[in-house]
Amino acid sequence: MATTFDISDVPAADAADLGAAMRTLIENGRALVLLNGASADDLDAACAVLQNRHRTAPQGSLAAVIRFRHLIEVFATRRLQQLLLDTGYAAIAPAISVAACMRLNGHRGFNPQLFLLELSAALADNVIAMEGYRRDHAPREHRYAA
Repeated sequence: MATTFDISDVPAADAADLGAAMRTLIENGRALVLLNGASADDLDAACAVLQNRHRTAPQGSLAAVIRFRHLIEVFATRRLQQLLLDTGYAAIAPAISVAACMRLNGHRGFNPQLFLLELSAALADNVIAMEGYRRDHAPREHRYAA
């Protein structure tokens, strides 16, 4: 039976699958694939890992491969590259979770601006604001007094 689905709305994939594909590339020394792009060998290695994970469900493997390929492509944008450079490896896991469930058009890829907003929100959730802290350490009511 053929594996088919509407390419204009790729089904969601498991974040663990995308993480396994990324882990394979990191173990092969291609940790900067999000900054430099993927070669054909990189995509083949990721595809092989995803096919091994989904031997009985090829449709899940195909959706994960498409999502992983577009995850790499969306990081070609300047703002996402800068975010990755600013946050380092801490941005990879949230980016994978965003790519696993965000709406994806197989022809156009992820919307870079929406991806940036979702990733920024996911990264911000990991930050705990310190209540009452001010840079000048002055109490709030006295900061603007003349």
